[in-house]
Amino acid sequence: MDIKEYKLEIFVPETHVPVIREKLNEIGALKVGNYDHVMSITEVTGYWRPLDGANPYSGQVGEIHSASECKMELRCNAEVVKQALEVIYETHPYEEPVINIIPLLNSRFI
Repeated sequence: MDIKEYKLEIFVPETHVPVIREKLNEIGALKVGNYDHVMSITEVTGYWRPLDGANPYSGQVGEIHSASECKMELRCNAEVVKQALEVIYETHPYEEPVINIIPLLNSRFI
């Protein structure tokens, strides 16, 4: 079975949601049928501990840190997943952003 669509989950500070959203929409990653800007946001609490050698956006090396984040969720056509990742890495403030790419089997194109 050839996967045609993927779900992307991106964990990001709320302040960076608008720029990432706009850049993803510009490349067509947020287009579903005759709609664009199609995505969902959920507020979550993220936890991390920067290790030696890290350059954290937030928190101190060696200390567990938590902060409010947004989980951006979108359905993305396979043809633009690589370009979407490039956009995310270019605009995301974290040194090591958490991005989950999940193949979707519930596509109408199966």
